[in-house]
Amino acid sequence: MKTIAACVEEIIATSPFLEEGLSRQIINFSALAKDLNKPISSMLRKPVKDGAIMMALRRYQPPMSLKSTSRLTTALKNLGDITVRSNLSDFTFQNSKTLIHSHSKVLETISANHQIFYAFTRGMFESNIIISTSEKESIQKAFHNETQIGLQEQLSAISIYLPKGNSKIAGLYYQIFKRLAWEKITLYEVVSTTNEFTIVVEDTLVDKAFSVIKSLKH
Repeated sequence: MKTIAACVEEIIATSPFLEEGLSRQIINFSALAKDLNKPISSMLRKPVKDGAIMMALRRYQPPMSLKSTSRLTTALKNLGDITVRSNLSDFTFQNSKTLIHSHSKVLETISANHQIFYAFTRGMFESNIIISTSEKESIQKAFHNETQIGLQEQLSAISIYLPKGNSKIAGLYYQIFKRLAWEKITLYEVVSTTNEFTIVVEDTLVDKAFSVIKSLKH
């Protein structure tokens, strides 16, 4: 039989911001208990008292805070250089048998210019190309036989060099995404390699996003 405590754990587990607030002790238990009364009553299919929910909240033991683990703390402090690139455009094309061939044409065009920002991501049904807006004509020429689904301009990319072994550190990306979400920064694209992590945002958000990323190191 499901208990109030089990319902509380289930709700908190699916609410990262709520768990963060509880771990930092900045949430009023009484107010939260009243807010959770309706969903918990629905889950148990019977009315429950706010006092019982509040007791379950006080007894709730969150998993070890990701932020407090030594490996994660060290990784955040050791984040490498942060690079910002502006004047970017994002092209989306429908996948086809000829798409890779069109892609190769672009690579030939930009291979000699290391100043150009370029990222290619292929999904199941569509592919994205993020590139310096100066190469817009090259993209349109190379992909003129492809089906273009979307185009977004006035974008900027913030790239972070990650410490070695980052792929084995639980919660590293979570901390980055969480801080950006808290500051209401929407991400247009996310691109990553083994040791680099890049977020793409609209130009109007780049300064705010840069400040958030930089603050992670402290």
